Amino acid sequence: MATPLTPSAFLSALRGGGVDVVEVGSWRTHNRAGHGAWGPMNGVMIHHTVTSGVASSVAICRDGHSDLPGPLCHGVIDKAGTVHLVGYGRANHAGLGDDDVLAAVIAERALPADNEANTDGNARFYGFECINLGDNKDPWPEAQVEAIARAAAGICRAHGWGAESVIGHSEWQPGKIDPRGPIGKTGGPALTMARIRARVDELLDDDHAPAVPSKPSTPSKPTAPKPKPYTPPKFPAGLAPGRKAPSAKPLQRALKAAGYMSKGIVEADTYGPATQAAVARFHNAHTAYRAAGRTYDPAIGPKGWAALFRLAYGK
Repeated sequence: MATPLTPSAFLSALRGGGVDVVEVGSWRTHNRAGHGAWGPMNGVMIHHTVTSGVASSVAICRDGHSDLPGPLCHGVIDKAGTVHLVGYGRANHAGLGDDDVLAAVIAERALPADNEANTDGNARFYGFECINLGDNKDPWPEAQVEAIARAAAGICRAHGWGAESVIGHSEWQPGKIDPRGPIGKTGGPALTMARIRARVDELLDDDHAPAVPSKPSTPSKPTAPKPKPYTPPKFPAGLAPGRKAPSAKPLQRALKAAGYMSKGIVEADTYGPATQAAVARFHNAHTAYRAAGRTYDPAIGPKGWAALFRLAYGK
């Protein structure tokens, strides 16, 4: 159990997890206060929206509808991996669920099958709605799946929770099916909460990786030649989001080496959504190279290219 994070701490936890965040209006004070408890917090719940389109999905998750007032979650994760914050505090996202599942989440052990709806989940879980039609056909881009794991890991890290504190709506409330669907393309591997928790576990394990012992320094030989300054490869003309040529593989390798793209993402010639999201993370950490006035810049130019390669491979 934990006291809810402050809005600022929640925002910092997400950004610290490596996701791009958009703050929508007065999200910090938009909630269902007065309609039930908010806290203590026990975990993170993942949903799918059953909608398409960023603007319309964000709007309905912020405002709700006649049968269910908003906010319907705290953040909306779009297919490019950006988190849109729409509310904070009590939100209509989890509904009534199984008290045995809650007990398992608190104990961070394997979840039992959900067969009851007797416990208020809106008071106990942070909620993320992820844009997907929910028809088990609409694909989940790798950038979106990675953002789900990184957002959840950021909150778990802030509270000191493990990956077992992250659950799907289908694991909480009988009759729910979200999230579901193929990853990457129609017919791809299925998105499962086990897969998401495994990635969250990897991200949290990275926090505890032992430091590599430094070797004792040895005096350099007076006659040793000075190393040549590192020169990044020339920026390939025409490299742009959505294109296959020139190949985006060198860019992807540099993003991985610099820590802005998951090493588990398969390299491809296409400058696709996962590459765009990783470039945006690089730009958010190095604002001098992103387009003026943009908080999410998925395109890289010659200056950003040179800076990224020096960061990844420079000596």
